[in-house]
Amino acid sequence: MDAIFTIDQIDRVAAAFFKKCQKYKVWAFHAPMGAGKTTFISALCAHLGARDALSSPTFAIVNEYSSTTAGTLYHMDWYRLKTEAEAIDAGVEDLLSSGSYCFVEWPENAPNLLGPETVHLYLEVLDAQTRRLYIPEEQA
Repeated sequence: MDAIFTIDQIDRVAAAFFKKCQKYKVWAFHAPMGAGKTTFISALCAHLGARDALSSPTFAIVNEYSSTTAGTLYHMDWYRLKTEAEAIDAGVEDLLSSGSYCFVEWPENAPNLLGPETVHLYLEVLDAQTRRLYIPEEQA
């Protein structure tokens, strides 16, 4: 799956990616700083009926949201993690195996915690307004 979009199309793209990838409970978002990972995850959570104020969990590592259609959602930001042991100490292993949807930013900081049930999504900045989100061919 591959989509090029602007912010005004993000809700439609989030809905399409969810429809395609809903079987995966863990979503790993690979992208550079400022690419829009949190913005996309916010659109995804809104699509799932989360009514909470969505923000980046950079300092908390994990934010928990309640969804009207999918139950509990976990939004994780592993940017500040120095080791996988820090992630384990923060309890993310339990959340990843909870059966709830987990949306992970900066998954490369603790890659061994992500199992084969993870869908890896790549977000690229094409210009100031345009992004490309894709899933590698082997997962699509």
